[in-house]
Amino acid sequence: MDFITLDFETATSQRDSPCEIGLTFVSGGQIVDTKSWLIKPMYDEFDYFNILIHGIRPEHVADKPEFNELWTEIKPLVENKFLIAHNAGFDIGVLRRTLEAYKLPFPTLNYSCSYIFSKIIWQGLPAYDLKTLCKVNNIDLKHHRAGPDSKATAELTLIAFELAGVSSLDDFPEKLKTSVGQLYDGGYRPSETKRIYKAKDLTKIVGDPTKHIPDSIFYGRTAVFTGALSSMVRAEAQQTIADIGGVIGNGVTKDTDFLVVGQQDYRVVGDDGMSSKQEKAVKLIEKGSTLEILSEDDFLKNL
Repeated sequence: MDFITLDFETATSQRDSPCEIGLTFVSGGQIVDTKSWLIKPMYDEFDYFNILIHGIRPEHVADKPEFNELWTEIKPLVENKFLIAHNAGFDIGVLRRTLEAYKLPFPTLNYSCSYIFSKIIWQGLPAYDLKTLCKVNNIDLKHHRAGPDSKATAELTLIAFELAGVSSLDDFPEKLKTSVGQLYDGGYRPSETKRIYKAKDLTKIVGDPTKHIPDSIFYGRTAVFTGALSSMVRAEAQQTIADIGGVIGNGVTKDTDFLVVGQQDYRVVGDDGMSSKQEKAVKLIEKGSTLEILSEDDFLKNL
């Protein structure tokens, strides 16, 4: 099956601030090419935290084209194609928001999310970020640059398709328990998996229903935080989850869906660097829990 893997790096937390795009092209079950482009963000701003992640600085993109200029080159490459991104909610979201910012029509394409279907293929892992999955599958990864990340996603996807026996888009609902998303002029339909939501207590931190994002991985699910976040204070992160439509938990329990791990104080947690919450999460995962541990970086990319 032919497909293209997509990865964006952004200059800020805003989705319409791409500073790099990477595409890897797969034909006949083989990777045939990887392309990447540096992009000058339309607002010409960079967040320090984003620079720490990918290392792209304002001076690296000062003489590069903005996305609307690159789009004439990139659109023919993806139009009417099948795209895969690791956390498509982020990467397809960057594409949508940036096209909207420049008042450009959406292309017509199908897409899916390797983050979502990896949970079906490799069950029982403590996390499903690209770095973890590449380590499990012995895939070389130069993380947080768009070209290498898109190539690693292609390698991971080829392994997943082989393990699941996937040869066409028609296989996705049955073999990967995942729907194929669509982008088209005027709208989109998300790639998602079926989830069963439980009634949960929303009284502690109340979100804004007008900001709910039903296709977010946090929607209807419980998130717990441990450690200090670099990008925001914990109260802000908790409110963000609540606004998405998620639930904030104080401690790790059998009902916890995500544990977000920030920087730990080693004077408190000891040499292994794990808080009591993380230790409990690891034990629950070892017993078969579907709880997932997220780094701060992966938490941000899923917002």
